Amino acid sequence: KRLYGTADRVLIDAPCSGLGVLRRNPDAKWKLSLEVIDKVKLLQADLLQRYAQMAKANGKVVYATCSILPSENQKQIQSFLQHNGNKYVLEDERTVLPSEGFDGFYMARLRVAT
Repeated sequence: KRLYGTADRVLIDAPCSGLGVLRRNPDAKWKLSLEVIDKVKLLQADLLQRYAQMAKANGKVVYATCSILPSENQKQIQSFLQHNGNKYVLEDERTVLPSEGFDGFYMARLRVAT
């Protein structure tokens, strides 16, 4: 808590289901279950809520996962923004799909409102 409001930039490389790297790591699908994904989503929401507060006014927060599931990505950001009023502004977000020749991942850049 002593670091809240002190950082110009915060990167949250959140733990995730890893569904974006299945092409490279196909065995990962056997380790996944709905329970595991639900636990990961709770952890992601907690990390986003706690660590985004480290960014100061006009600071940037980047949230990233190697998942392609909207529930781990866009929906996490939407929920975070709804729970934090006008404190954060979504500046940009991108999803890269494995079909584009890369690993799949998601990234969103938020700005702390002044």
